Amino acid sequence: MAKQLLLVRHGKSDWGNLDLKDFDRPLNKRGKENAPEMAERLINKGFKIDLILSSPAKRAKSTAKFFAEAYQIDQIQFEESIYEANTTALLKVVNDLNNGADHIVMFGHNPGFTDFANELCDADIYNIPTAGMVLISFPFDSWQMVSKGTGELVFFDYPKNSDEV
Repeated sequence: MAKQLLLVRHGKSDWGNLDLKDFDRPLNKRGKENAPEMAERLINKGFKIDLILSSPAKRAKSTAKFFAEAYQIDQIQFEESIYEANTTALLKVVNDLNNGADHIVMFGHNPGFTDFANELCDADIYNIPTAGMVLISFPFDSWQMVSKGTGELVFFDYPKNSDEV
């Protein structure tokens, strides 16, 4: 079975409290509105989720929770190395994924996620906006085989994208 990886950048975060560490920044009002809206769009596309993987940073965790709720999934797996990850670290996370899961959603951050999407497939995405989603499919039945240029862009969608691709 082909593998599908959905990269979701966390929703818009709140910069109101400058004393907060970057890791602890929560979603702002827009972030809390965009995340469920994007989860809804994903459901409407007929996308199934086998596993939700997220950076443990508060804003990524909160975004993942909105998707988990929409899909009625109880479990979110937190992966420390997604936070502030570059493409090499993200590829390692993907290569270590369980082959029993074919449709995986990963919540994380820029610039790593935009770079990663472009590295996996010929996406040519300038920037994944907050709450933006990139779906990439791979012709393998093993996550270990995923490497640079092996993916195919299925869609790129984000909150301000009115004409859905």
